[in-house]
Amino acid sequence: MYNSKISGLGFYVPENIVTNDDLSKIMDTNDEWIQERTGIQQRRHVIRGEDTTTSMGVKATKIAIERAGITAQDIDFVVFATLSPDYYFPGPGVLVQRDLGMRTVGALDVRNQCSGFVYAISIADQYIKTGMYKNVLVIGSELHSGGLDMTTRGRGVSVIFGDGAGAAVLTREEDTKKGILSTHLHAEGQHAEELALIAPGMGKRWVTDIIADNDPNDESYYPYMNGQFVFKNAVVRFSEVINEGLQANDLQVSDIDMLIPHQANLRISQFIQQKFKLADDKVYNNIQKYGNTTAASIPIALTEAWEQGKIKEGDLVVLAAFGSGFTWGSVIVRW
Repeated sequence: MYNSKISGLGFYVPENIVTNDDLSKIMDTNDEWIQERTGIQQRRHVIRGEDTTTSMGVKATKIAIERAGITAQDIDFVVFATLSPDYYFPGPGVLVQRDLGMRTVGALDVRNQCSGFVYAISIADQYIKTGMYKNVLVIGSELHSGGLDMTTRGRGVSVIFGDGAGAAVLTREEDTKKGILSTHLHAEGQHAEELALIAPGMGKRWVTDIIADNDPNDESYYPYMNGQFVFKNAVVRFSEVINEGLQANDLQVSDIDMLIPHQANLRISQFIQQKFKLADDKVYNNIQKYGNTTAASIPIALTEAWEQGKIKEGDLVVLAAFGSGFTWGSVIVRW
């Protein structure tokens, strides 16, 4: 058995900055209202036609691969996490493979929304642990802006989300005391509709239904979120899955050098930080700048923290996420 280590990281966000004040010009909201509830000050939105979920993933990947000291030809498998693929099908994994000129390696798409990157890391880790692959590319990329209700009707959700991508190269590590020590995944489907986008989907409203009705008041193709219910569940599940990871490795909260939580809401991150009594330099948040980029939020934050020297060799790094599904998980890494 091997371990897998993160050998390269990269991220990309569009240049187009959308501030809270910008949003106040197109919907009934304001900077104070948004910051008080979410901690977000600005986010990035793509300029349509300039970027896609795939192209952002490719840009992040090029940086990660270069930092890993390999080429696209050295990648043995691709795992792409997103809720906003370029096409309904095929998924973006094969598009990245094409655009980077990779070999005919396998490409897997993960649809686990906010916890998508954690799930994708866990999958990649298992392939490497068993010796099947040496280098696995893991991407989290999201283009939310084109699918949000950017009116007063949708403000409760639309002010939260941003666009961006992050990527990590996982590589075989023979020292089993280093790299990814364990991953922990959970789901609770009974709450699936509390944070969901219902249409288009085969179950309730497919494309033909939407076209036939041509109803301007149909909100089924915009994301819905029961905010308070999601918040209450998130703080519980975050705590549980972080503790689960620590206990599985005989570690204590005091052993954590850096916690990278999914950037869903700054208030959730602050709640977890206070509960675990972690110092400010032990938790990395960047939702203030980028909003919630769902599957991309952890790799973007992880890359930024590493670039800023906040993560060093030997550090214990904890990744944790909770989101739609409900799904949640954690990754325990010895850097």
